[in-house]
Amino acid sequence: MGPRCWRWWHWSAWPRTRQPPAGSTPSSRQQFSTQEQTTQICVVGSGPAGFYTAQHLLKHHTRARVDIYEKQFVPFGLVRFGVAPDHPEVKSYGAEDNQALEIPGEELPGVFSARAFVGWYNGLPEKRELVPDLSCDTAVILGQGNVALDVARILLTPPEHLEKTDITEASLGVLRQSQVKTVWIVGRRGPLQVAFTIKELREMIQLPGTRPILDPADFLGLQDRIKEVPRPRKRLTELLLRTATEKPGVEEAARQALASRAWGLRFFRSPLQVLPSPDGRRAAGIRLAITRLEGVGEAARAVPTGDMEDLPCGLVLSSVGYKSRPIDPSVPFDPKLGVIPNMEGRVVDVPGLYCSGWVKRGPTGVITTTMTDSFLTSQTLLQDLEAGLLPSGPRPGYSAIKALLSSRGVRPISFSDWEKLDAEEMSRGQGAGKPREKLLDPQEMLRLLGR
Repeated sequence: MGPRCWRWWHWSAWPRTRQPPAGSTPSSRQQFSTQEQTTQICVVGSGPAGFYTAQHLLKHHTRARVDIYEKQFVPFGLVRFGVAPDHPEVKSYGAEDNQALEIPGEELPGVFSARAFVGWYNGLPEKRELVPDLSCDTAVILGQGNVALDVARILLTPPEHLEKTDITEASLGVLRQSQVKTVWIVGRRGPLQVAFTIKELREMIQLPGTRPILDPADFLGLQDRIKEVPRPRKRLTELLLRTATEKPGVEEAARQALASRAWGLRFFRSPLQVLPSPDGRRAAGIRLAITRLEGVGEAARAVPTGDMEDLPCGLVLSSVGYKSRPIDPSVPFDPKLGVIPNMEGRVVDVPGLYCSGWVKRGPTGVITTTMTDSFLTSQTLLQDLEAGLLPSGPRPGYSAIKALLSSRGVRPISFSDWEKLDAEEMSRGQGAGKPREKLLDPQEMLRLLGR
């Protein structure tokens, strides 16, 4: 089957003569003596949380040696596979699985998780066979966060606008043939509870060739209610209000009149069932429970009113949340919360084991949140090491793992191997004016590495 993990061995550390950055906390300024024995540290996962943790460890321990292990053939996790190709500056996703809808019809063809769909157009090898059928005219996205808007934007963006991004050519070919004209983005609660941010909303409103569909009735009374909300939420809601209730200017009205595609927000709707086509062979619609809110603000809870609505569609994408998976029976895991039980990154009841990222805190935040969180986990580890709370004595480090892999017939891909694949991707992209053309087939990757 070829290699099942990728290895990067980074043996450099922050020189002792270099001063820590201004504003560092006293504990983060701690530098360990170069006379100490080498500390072997293993990081599982090469996404942002893994790299940030490794970076902080190497920066603050002059004798640390960190190995990063990754199950994919290439590094960087969902920075590579989970970001919309037209948003290369946004790196915000990072969990292994998605939340199931747990409704009848979820298994029908035409129903996908947003995570799988994002992986498909971003070149995740395990999703390369997904090939969604975009021959329908209406798609429904369940969830109202940034990922939902990313997916809607990719579905509606004119394909020629994506040609110079790193979207895979295979995905772009499918999008060129797309018949999707309308995308509904559905949420259980109201305009004050949407999870997307103003930047993503503004992009959707200004998306070439599209027009927004918002029901002014959903915004009745909001003008007075937003006076006391935090400024980011207030600005976001004000933009929604203007879009829903104000007549567009002459130029914008002319643009919308020429739009061949549309997107809309449907509030106070909760999925009950994916409706099948007459032959039962694929999705043809979704049945939604109409809800109302109990409580106010962020804590408001959606409860069903007893009324229902059927929304015809040929594509259903679930963007109702991400979750982590358990890594191994020996590692504690809370399946309900989707996290490893921990105290400040220390895994409960397993000395020497730490966690960072979404598996530590749940699927919240963006790249800067993950960076801060990872630095805190690294700091906790270094504090425990300094306090003598970790096992002492030499550790074999990668040499033991290398022997184990060899005994199982596994040839790991090294960082230098990745650099060869990286160069090949960039070379292929250069001819098309793209940053890169991602390699999708693991067997092709192995052939390029002479395996």
